[in-house]
Formats: sequence, C-alpha cells, structure tokens
Amino acid sequence: MNIKIGKTEITSSSPCYIIAEACENHLGDMEVARQTVRLAKLAGADAVKFQHHLPDEEMLPSAPMSDNFSEPLYDFLKRCSLKIEQHEELLALCRKAGIQYLCTPFCYAAAKELDELGVDCFKIGSGEMTDIPSLLKIAELGRPMLLSTGMCTLDEVEETYRAMRASGIPFALFNCTSEYPPKYEDLNLQVITEMRRRFPDVLIGHSDHTPDLYTSFAAAVLGARFIEKHVTTDKRRPGPDQSVSIDMADLHELSTGVRKIEAALGSVKKVNDKERPVRTWAFRSVVAIRDIAKGMAISPDMVWTKRPGTGIPSKEMPKVLGRKAKKAIPANTMLRWEDLA
Repeated sequence: MNIKIGKTEITSSSPCYIIAEACENHLGDMEVARQTVRLAKLAGADAVKFQHHLPDEEMLPSAPMSDNFSEPLYDFLKRCSLKIEQHEELLALCRKAGIQYLCTPFCYAAAKELDELGVDCFKIGSGEMTDIPSLLKIAELGRPMLLSTGMCTLDEVEETYRAMRASGIPFALFNCTSEYPPKYEDLNLQVITEMRRRFPDVLIGHSDHTPDLYTSFAAAVLGARFIEKHVTTDKRRPGPDQSVSIDMADLHELSTGVRKIEAALGSVKKVNDKERPVRTWAFRSVVAIRDIAKGMAISPDMVWTKRPGTGIPSKEMPKVLGRKAKKAIPANTMLRWEDLA
C-alpha cells in the first residue's frame, strides 16, 4: 500500500522517508520551533514533525509521570504545548522552506483541528496504537496515517492492522520501542523483517529512540521505508526528550548515510567499470620463477603466480604444466601461450 504525503509518494522501492521528530523539545518557544524547521530542511530530512496536545481531551490530570519528564505530564503539556495557531504558522513555514510538515494528534479533537489546517497526514504515537475507536474516528477524516507500535505485541498490532484495513485509509506501521532511551537488547530490529512478512501489503517504518544513529542505519538495511528520529537544535538545552534526541549535525549524517546505504543495496554481482582497470594489476598471471631453457617441459617447480594480471591467468596454471617452452624463458617473466608448445 503506497502512501502519498504532500507531493511525495512513498513506495516499497522509493527512498527511505526521513522524519525529524521535533517532539516538545522546543518547550513552547516558537523561535526554537522555527529553527527546528529550518535546520531539519538543511540537514536533509523529508519532514519535520510536531505534536498537537489538548491535555484535557487526552488525559486525566492525575496521569502518572513519565520517567523522561520532571513534572506531571499534564502540567508540562499545559505549559509547553503549541496552540493550533502556532501549528498553522509552522505549517506555512514548512511549505515555504520546502520541507513536509507532519504532526501527531493525541486525540480526535486535536486531529480535527489539524485537519481543518489542511495537514497532509497524521502520525499516530504508540500510546494510541491500541485505541481503535479513536483511530477509526481519525480515519474518518480521510488522511493517511503513520502508526507507531511501541509497547504492543504483534497480536495487538494485528488487531489494529485489521481495523485500519477495514477503514480503507492508506496507513503504515512503524516498528518502535517506547523506552527513553531504550536498551539495545530490547530493540529487536528483526521485528521489521517479521512485520514486512506478516503485513506485506503495508509499508513498514522504524521510529527510533536511541541517542545515536546505528540502529536507524540498520533499519534502513532491513527495509524500513520511514525513519523517524527525535531531534533537538542543541543537546545542551533542557527538554523532556533530550536523552533520546540527535542534533542537526547527526540528522545530516543520518540523511546522507541512509542515502549512501540505499545506493549500496544492489543485488547484482558484476565487474564494475571502475574495477576493470584494477583487475589488470591486482589479478595474477603465471610467471617463471627460474630460468626455463628452450624445449623444457614446464613443471610445478618452474612457475608460480604474480601480479599483474595481463598474462596467462593464474587459474590456467594447470593447463601450462607439461607444455614445452618454444624459447628460453628467463626467471621472473610472464609466460605467454605463444611461448608454449
């Protein structure tokens, strides 16, 4: 199932779609949010993603505090979440800068506000993955959906997959581990392979919460068509997701690295044009390792292989043995067929 986000169509064979997740690292500061847009574009990301929270719609004030927050989540979101007018400004800035604006609504009311702005796609966080009633309600808005699967079993993913298939909305599933940051032993990246096998008719992505790039590169090799990575404009800034965020230099390395990996993933073994000149000196030829008199039969103690590869190929040495020299062949000389009877 292909997905079109703005002007970009993502398919099973298209370049990996790289999403810079701005999360709440801006702490409500619009200048930081604007800078995130501009720098993500310069770093080569395809999209920059924000979050739209309506705390009273999505949670109870008594919701437990997450380990990556220093205050109750409800209080933090009340203080730092962007308003819909600010999302509208960021959407316009993204269009001007030439980078895709994405956003995660954390409830149907937030999705409806974003829909009225004209967003192209909804990114759904792992916390909403099993909230099938909300997912189906958001699906009624008619926009593609990208769903993270952290904290879920494959059977739970299957339940949501079936519900989304029935909705008729284009969607993708993101492998994800909702730890901040995760233990590498908990990542189980081969789940990407299993999800591609189990859900062959939808695209599979990877949402990565590690503070480095290694597992994102591995996900690209395993066939993830989306890579989502938390970003920050400055690792020294305070923020709830700093421990799982990369900076813009890292984002540039991720973007360029994924493109190099994609270029290298061909499956054809051949002699490339740039290898051909190397063959002439790197391969080996049959060479006399002692003086060989005219008329002598070539024996194993007379020849061996040395560079360059412009004479009788070394693999042909068994065909040389037993032949007679038509002329004297000095030591350390390449043999040639015309010199042998």
